[in-house]
This record gives sequence, C-alpha cells and structure tokens, in this order.
Amino acid sequence: MTRRALHAEWTKLRTSPGTLGLLLMIVAATAGLSAIVAAACSGSTCGPDVALTGVQLGHAVVAILAVLVIGNEYQTGMIAVSLAAVPRRLPVLLGKAVVVAGVVALAGAVAVAGAIGSGELLLPAYHATLRPAAGSVLYLVLIALFSLGLATIVRSPAAAIGTVLGLLYAVPIIVSVVTDQTWHDRFEKYAPVSAGLAVQSTAADPLIGPWKGLGVLALWTLAALLVAAITLRRRDA
Repeated sequence: MTRRALHAEWTKLRTSPGTLGLLLMIVAATAGLSAIVAAACSGSTCGPDVALTGVQLGHAVVAILAVLVIGNEYQTGMIAVSLAAVPRRLPVLLGKAVVVAGVVALAGAVAVAGAIGSGELLLPAYHATLRPAAGSVLYLVLIALFSLGLATIVRSPAAAIGTVLGLLYAVPIIVSVVTDQTWHDRFEKYAPVSAGLAVQSTAADPLIGPWKGLGVLALWTLAALLVAAITLRRRDA
C-alpha cells in the first residue's frame, strides 16, 4: 500500500458528506440503546454484559458506513477513477480497509465507553471489565472490514447493505428457531455475528470462548477481503 493511496482514501472518506453523520450515529445508537436497556434492567437481575447491548444496533451503522466507502464509488462510476489513479488495484482496497478500520475503531471506542458509562450509572452492580469492552471495539472493526469486503464483491451498495443486515439480524433469528440442539450450537459457534459477540459473554461456561468467537468472525472477515481482492483484480471496474 502506498502513502498516496492511503491519503486518497482518507481524503475521500473525510470529505464525504455522510461520513460524520454515520460516525455520530454509531456512537448514539450504541450508547443510546445500552442506556435504554440498562434503565429497563435497573433493579433487576440482568447480566453484567447488558450494558453492551447497544453494540447490536451500532454494528448496523458500522456496516452501512463500510459498504458506502466503496459502494458509492461503484454506483457513481468513480471507482474507475480511483483504480486509474493507482497503478495496482490492491492498494486501493487496502487503503480503504485501513481507513475504515481506523475511523470505526475510534468511533467504536467512544461508543463502547458511552455504553459502559450508562451501565455504571444505571446499574449499581455493574462493573466494566476490559475484555468485553475491548472485544466489542474489535468486533465493530471486524464487522466494518467484513462489510467492506462484501460490498467490493457485489458492487451494488443496496445489495451489499441488504446482505450484511440480513447476516446481522435475519441469520440470528433463523438460528434461534433451529430445534435440533446440535445444529443450533454449531450455528451459534460459527455464524459470524453470534460467534463475534461471544467476546462480550461473562457466562461461566460459554458455548464458544470469547476470543475464539472473535477469531471465527476474523476468519469470515479475512475470507471476504480475500475474495474481494481477487475479484477486484480480475474484473473490469
């Protein structure tokens, strides 16, 4: 990756009119939903990970932001300009990945801090721990990179957003109605969202270890980016 490609992607992202709004929405959605759930649980026996519930709303905004980073260029035809400006294609994708990961990590850290703050304020017994908090930020970054890879593959921002949101919300619902316990557990362990969110778990005997679950999501993300890199190199803009 060249500095020129990285600078170009950063310039495009920060000058896009919707970027700031989406970053603020990540923080507001994550912290806001966490505060609502924590308030509803105040005085009850909710688990200590309830303060991070907002991540399950914030990850949708993260996915949309990441999809639009490249999806808008495909929609407007500007991707041809981006690829013409850089002799090799992979630095374009890598530059987008680095910039997206950076801004989502920053917004995610602020969002998770806000969610934890609401938990400590509204839940007297709540005590934040490092692993669920840091893991939630990493989870959001991986969701962003996974979404970027998927958007690069399908090229249409609408199709990519629909697919990602389906994976984030429809797949967990489908898994929840699987009656066979063996298959239900397998889906829980290896579906990207349920596996990734295991990093928040404070259960004594989780279905999959917190970091193993995040590792499963990382493998999904790596696969999406590898396929994205191959398709970007082989097809016309």
